[in-house]
Amino acid sequence: MHLPTQLPHGLRSRRWSPDAVVTIATMTTNELVAAARKLLRTNAISHFDPPIQLASGQMSTVFIDGKAALAAARDLELACRAMHSQLVDAGIEFDAVGGLTLGADHLAVGIALVADASWFIVRKRAKQRGTAQRIEGARLGPGVRVVLVEDVVSTGGSMFAALDAIEATGADIVAATTLIDRGDIATAALAGHGIPYFPLGTYHDFDLAPVEAV
Repeated sequence: MHLPTQLPHGLRSRRWSPDAVVTIATMTTNELVAAARKLLRTNAISHFDPPIQLASGQMSTVFIDGKAALAAARDLELACRAMHSQLVDAGIEFDAVGGLTLGADHLAVGIALVADASWFIVRKRAKQRGTAQRIEGARLGPGVRVVLVEDVVSTGGSMFAALDAIEATGADIVAATTLIDRGDIATAALAGHGIPYFPLGTYHDFDLAPVEAV
């Protein structure tokens, strides 16, 4: 059986050599961030005409897919190592990482693997059977230090939905991170909560117009 030479977006093979894999693990934070941004610029950002609707409800000619862009395992590792390295450099210590499904799922597991931490996923609504849990994975509660993660942030709605669920457990949100922040809305809101924020990149880094508050 022969695979097609051109695979659909999100299924492109990334056959990293063993030497390249070792290199990822030894790169500096600046090197990791630069490589991850280059990858995201190539794989995550698409332009549309006419505009399409974002998760925030706003219309935009730019769509950023943080899941398809990191579908290859080594690409996900690169981004997660970059995000984790930023947190380490800032002195952030944490026990668990997670956020609202689906945007946070792959990053929560990836960062947890890199950091040797635990992961969790916040459902959009509580499970309607069994234990009726809203948070799956790591058990959160008082004394648990949490990093809140989301793949792409426009207005921060998904991030703050997860924040409310996490805070309800008594866990302490020590930082937040994302692949790309498309505006300044979440930055200001997280600052109001006293939560340090570490986007891997912002609209400035990708030469994009910022998403504005409605």
